[in-house]
Amino acid sequence: MTLQLPPKAKSRGDLNLLEKTLTALFCSKRCPGDLILKTYDLAKAMRNAGAPVIGGFQTPMEKECLRLLLRGSQPVVVCPARSIDNMRIPRDWRDPLNAGRMLLLSPFPATVRRPTAETAARRNDLVADLAHRVFIAHAAPGSKTEAFARKLAQAGKPLLTLTSPRQQKPGGSGR
Repeated sequence: MTLQLPPKAKSRGDLNLLEKTLTALFCSKRCPGDLILKTYDLAKAMRNAGAPVIGGFQTPMEKECLRLLLRGSQPVVVCPARSIDNMRIPRDWRDPLNAGRMLLLSPFPATVRRPTAETAARRNDLVADLAHRVFIAHAAPGSKTEAFARKLAQAGKPLLTLTSPRQQKPGGSGR
C-alpha cells in the first residue's frame, strides 16, 4: 500500500507504523456507562493482541483508551488536531516514541497551536483515511461523531461499533 500523506505533514516517530493494519478509534465526548466499560475491555483486548491503533485521542474516552494502549507494546499513531511543532510531549508518550512504537502525525502548520472544531474535523478525516477500519465506541445522536460515521459508511469505510441497551429502539424513545 502506498500512502499519500498531506503535503507538509509533520511527524515524530516511525513513519513505517503507517504501513500497519491500523484501526481508528473514535468516541463522542459523552459516552454511556455501559459503553465505557465495553470500550475499556476492547482497548485492553487490542493492547493484549498487539493491534495497531490510530486516533486523535481528544475526547475523554479516547484519552483513556490511549492511556491503556500505551501500557502495551503495539503500535499507536496519534494525530493531534493541531501542529506538533513546539508540542510538549507528555511523559507517558516518551518511552513509546523512543521505542519506535508510537508516531505523532499532523497535517497542520506551526501556526495551529490549539485544536478547533475545524482542525478536529480535518484530523478525523486524515485518521480515517489512514486506517483500514474505524471503530466508533459511541456516536451521540445528532453529534459530529454521528455525522462523521454516516459519511464514512457512505464512503464504504469498514465501521465497527458496540451495542448498548440505551440505544434507541425502533418506535422507542431511546431513554
